[in-house]
Amino acid sequence: MNNSRLSIHDSALALLDEIWRAAGGAPEVVAGARMAGEGDLPSVFATTDLAAASVGAAGAAIAELIAARFGDGPGFSVDRRLASFWFSMSVRPVGWELPPAWDAVAGDYAAADGWIRLHTNAPHHRVAALTVLGVPADKAQVEKAVASWRADALESAVVEAGGCAARMRSVDAWAAHPQGRAVAGESLLHVMPQAEGPRASWMDQAAQQRARPLAGVRVLDLTRILAGPVATRFLAGFGADVLRLDPLDWDEPSLAPEITLGKRCARLDLRAAGGRARFEQLLQGADVLVHGYRSDALARLGFDEAKRQQLRPGLVDVSLDAYGHTGPWRARRGFDSLVQMSCGIAEAGMRLWNKEKPTPLPVQALDQATGYLMACAAVRGLTRRLRDGRGSITRASLARTAGLLTGALVVAHGELAKESAADYMAALEATAWGPAHRLLPPLSVEGAPMRWDRPAGPLGAAPAAW
Repeated sequence: MNNSRLSIHDSALALLDEIWRAAGGAPEVVAGARMAGEGDLPSVFATTDLAAASVGAAGAAIAELIAARFGDGPGFSVDRRLASFWFSMSVRPVGWELPPAWDAVAGDYAAADGWIRLHTNAPHHRVAALTVLGVPADKAQVEKAVASWRADALESAVVEAGGCAARMRSVDAWAAHPQGRAVAGESLLHVMPQAEGPRASWMDQAAQQRARPLAGVRVLDLTRILAGPVATRFLAGFGADVLRLDPLDWDEPSLAPEITLGKRCARLDLRAAGGRARFEQLLQGADVLVHGYRSDALARLGFDEAKRQQLRPGLVDVSLDAYGHTGPWRARRGFDSLVQMSCGIAEAGMRLWNKEKPTPLPVQALDQATGYLMACAAVRGLTRRLRDGRGSITRASLARTAGLLTGALVVAHGELAKESAADYMAALEATAWGPAHRLLPPLSVEGAPMRWDRPAGPLGAAPAAW
């Protein structure tokens, strides 16, 4: 895309068309897509357009699946304003509060020659960063220690210690970086067809299931903050049976009310023989596997791509990596805020808004958009399986999504109308933490309303079983 501004709806439709073509979809599926809603998130990039277009791509995949199963495809529409809100948070607690989103040490720091971000929300990541710096978990001492390091050297040291860090680079510097060049050569969604598998029970369900087009589809969810959980939440919204698996010691207190909606959440130790055996059984009963482990993690546990397809012929396998699936950083730990620093987004915001420190997007748009792209890939994989019986492997990455966004540079204009009670679902959601309002879905598919059968609940509350 170029930097010219189309009408407020046409720009989102143009980006939807670009995403859908990258996903391998037929143009006629999105030809009748509709966009509603005015205004933009305050951003130097087309963040609201990205929100609407990525939600729209997932909606197009649902429409395509309905057409393949039931003979005619429904129309669909996206509300740009609601999509923007969902890219932040969709849950509004009533009488209780969400825990802080960030650890006290996490943040942007001035190094001797530039800025660097430390991501320390996970305890082991915090320990790695503080060990490298040789200071306790005190913000002032961390600031002083970081100032004595060159940004590249500190980034490398923290990563080598098992932590997460990213120095701030410009878009041009990232384009010249070995990893930036590798990511630029990757597809937005890289799809690899696999062998045929046995016919799944969901394929033969009666036509009355049109209103819940993913009913009977079993989704095994091995994802954490944030893109993968967004993808599987979307699938649950159209009827999929989503089983999320987490390690015994993992928690996401600030995000669980947001991303467990519609899912059953269990715990399983894949480092233990018994846990791996149970995972094999669950995988053999799954239709879709969505995972966000680093590209080498499942392979080290004995579950590489070939093994997964062997255990479950016909499996629709969708994976996420932060920095791409090729290049020297292909197995590097990463999160949305780090990728925004690496790929030039935070630097562009700082420079174009005349700020004194890194200025990222107003929402974690890389995570959110990539989540909807992964949902699109999963549903398109089910459609392909319905047509030819074959499974598929699809790869996505936050860094590649960043490239999509930085190719659509605009200074957004027009504020979003403020949120009101009219934006919430009619009934309060009885989450495990207390009642909450939930935003109305940003996507409308004719005859197949997006809704969730389970309220949000804590991790590990369900058994690891179908």
